[in-house]
Amino acid sequence: MALLLFGTDPKSGGGNCPAVWVDTDTAQGPELVVQGKFANAPTRAACRQDSPPADDEGIVRIPLSRVEQIRRACDAAEAAHAQL
Repeated sequence: MALLLFGTDPKSGGGNCPAVWVDTDTAQGPELVVQGKFANAPTRAACRQDSPPADDEGIVRIPLSRVEQIRRACDAAEAAHAQL
């Protein structure tokens, strides 16, 4: 596994905070990996109406403060995919 960290939330006050990575070493090609808080029950129920998650999926909230990191991670994942 080749995880490239794009950042964490400096306002979280600890090492267990929302974060964004790119895994460049998957069979399917680069993938984003995100850490965030689990969505609450009403949010999960609303999401399930549109797209029920599979057994190996979950619904998480990503703070707006991580958007720039996600943009950079997306750019890096696309660049890595182009090199494969």
